[in-house]
Amino acid sequence: MRILKYCIKRGWIQGRDKGFTLIEVLVSIAIIAMVLIALYSTFILANRALFNVDQSRVKLQESRAFVDTLKREIESAFYSKDNSYCVFKIDDRDFYGRQASSLTVTSSSPLIKGLANINYAVEERNGILVITKSMVSALSQSAENNRMDLLEDIETFTLQAKYQNAWVKTWDSSLSKIAPEEVKIILTIRMKKREGEDKDAIPYSIFETAKVRIGTAI
Repeated sequence: MRILKYCIKRGWIQGRDKGFTLIEVLVSIAIIAMVLIALYSTFILANRALFNVDQSRVKLQESRAFVDTLKREIESAFYSKDNSYCVFKIDDRDFYGRQASSLTVTSSSPLIKGLANINYAVEERNGILVITKSMVSALSQSAENNRMDLLEDIETFTLQAKYQNAWVKTWDSSLSKIAPEEVKIILTIRMKKREGEDKDAIPYSIFETAKVRIGTAI
């Protein structure tokens, strides 16, 4: 108690009967404001990082699902040179150094009864590559416009068919009269570290090999 009275007497500690000065109040408010700004900035950065991670995870899951579906459809492909509606065709394009394959294959689909002619293609929209898909019954001549977007903002999409122990980027069953034994699928996307910063994007490739199980017999 004596020590407390001595400190108050010396002016080291303000007595209870004295209030805060205007300068002390302003300094306290400034300190609190800086602390709140620092906390808010940390929250915003953490929230943005979490959002980018979630977006990258969704894109990766969509890419894997796309490759898995494409693999199953290639493995279920039907081809017979005696049936004009059967087709297995791979084309290769180049969008300013970025490879983009297209595929038309006769296969089974849960969305269409019987066989379907399924087409995968890549379109460029304002510098962004988009994978699209359309399908129609293989036994009909319908030309319905049912094309849908599957994946947006891809880096490359490459299909390679195995021919005599070599991998080729084009295939046309109307010329070869057979379907390829295997098809290599390569899809490359970019996982962004920070929103809006392309220079920090990390390329990520998904590889799969599909073996045509039906062969040339129907």
